[in-house]
Amino acid sequence: MTNDQAKTAAETLISLWEGEFPATCQVLAAVKDDNRDYKPDPKSRTAWQIATHIATSDIWFIDCVLKGKFDFNPEAAKQAEAQFSQVSDIVEFYKKTFPAKLAELRALPADKLTATVSFFGMMEMPNVKYIGFANNHCIHHRGQLAAYLRALGSKVPNIYGPSADAEP
Repeated sequence: MTNDQAKTAAETLISLWEGEFPATCQVLAAVKDDNRDYKPDPKSRTAWQIATHIATSDIWFIDCVLKGKFDFNPEAAKQAEAQFSQVSDIVEFYKKTFPAKLAELRALPADKLTATVSFFGMMEMPNVKYIGFANNHCIHHRGQLAAYLRALGSKVPNIYGPSADAEP
């Protein structure tokens, strides 16, 4: 992959992820403090756990791409998720932090995007491809959380078109 190809791919992938941002914010905000402990199965995460994971892992992914290295510190992840006490804290954090991190990502030099980076020894690919991987990760967990919403008494927002809850 050339530097020009990497910059073009990065801009395309960042724009796609940026386009998902409003729906992610709406799904996060649909969780309410009084129903955040809902989970459909004992093996499942709670709505709160998924919401904090989405907000913090998106930032973690971007930081790893910026550093050109994936490392995971479970204690740091717990601390990041523990900074929130209400759902509104998660939404506020995400609305403030995510766009700023995308701006940093857009400014990443091409040679950092073309560098081959290992994802915990499971795969190696040009760093730019992890932007799409991270977006897919977010969409995956947002889908889990969206599937919880009606069961926990919230309304499902419009994501890729009108939701039955948004219809009159």
